[in-house]
Amino acid sequence: MNNRYFKALLILALIFNFNALAQENDDTAKSNIQTYTPSRLLNKGQWDIKFFNGLYTQNRRTDEGSIAVDIPRENYFTSTTEIFTGISDNNRINIGAIIEFRSNTFNDRGAFSVFNFDGRAGLSTIAPAIKWQPIESVGNFSVQSALHIPIHSEESNADGFLDQTAWAFQNRFFFDHTFDSGKWQIFTELNTEYSFGASGEDDGNGNIEGKSFADNTFLLSPGVFLSYFPSDVSTVLVFSQHLQRFGDFAQNGTSLGFGGKYQITDVINLEALYSKFVTGNNFQGLGATYSFGLRFLF
Repeated sequence: MNNRYFKALLILALIFNFNALAQENDDTAKSNIQTYTPSRLLNKGQWDIKFFNGLYTQNRRTDEGSIAVDIPRENYFTSTTEIFTGISDNNRINIGAIIEFRSNTFNDRGAFSVFNFDGRAGLSTIAPAIKWQPIESVGNFSVQSALHIPIHSEESNADGFLDQTAWAFQNRFFFDHTFDSGKWQIFTELNTEYSFGASGEDDGNGNIEGKSFADNTFLLSPGVFLSYFPSDVSTVLVFSQHLQRFGDFAQNGTSLGFGGKYQITDVINLEALYSKFVTGNNFQGLGATYSFGLRFLF
């Protein structure tokens, strides 16, 4: 891990330090970053547009025997655009779309080479999505369902890997709780995915046309985020996430991270995160992710 990146993100997370704090029972005094966690739905006619960019880079991973080995550096950049709006009079249903663009480079190139877009790059998936509040009396619990449709035909080619070609049906369960002091908030997420596809024929050598490594697999990925609010427009947080894939291909890994959010205006929020995989099995990368997000809420 490069200490310069680690220190830069730590400084970014800590500089958002102010004095005022709104109380949990006074929603009108709360800022967007306190109120509109992923658990909370939008009001009818409200819009939420988020651009989230993550750069994952690794030069170590586990092998087939789950032993950590050094590898030539690999870099994976994902730019995700999420657009949601409220459509129901009772503010319990949101609809939207998720679009992913990827740029990946290999063969020991530098992490920032992904921004040259001269490796494996392009739009990878689009996903119609719906977000809903299943229990009317529990406004801090919601479910987001999406169908991720691959729009590329080759998982890997001479330029390397882009993204899985399997379709994925995803359900994400969100819950948050703000403690009485108003300074602390815990947010939990359980991401579940079922990936499927590969309708092609066997070529006689055991290879199926269009086969993805993720076909016929299930993914469970829980996460816990603990946030502290130095002010009503800023937060610092630490988090842990785990992924467990099973089915035709099994894999798992656990990451730890930290970051911060800052509300520039009533409409615009900034977010920066750092995370590092600390354990993994069966070709799980042991790299780090540097993320930056820009959110418009109106």
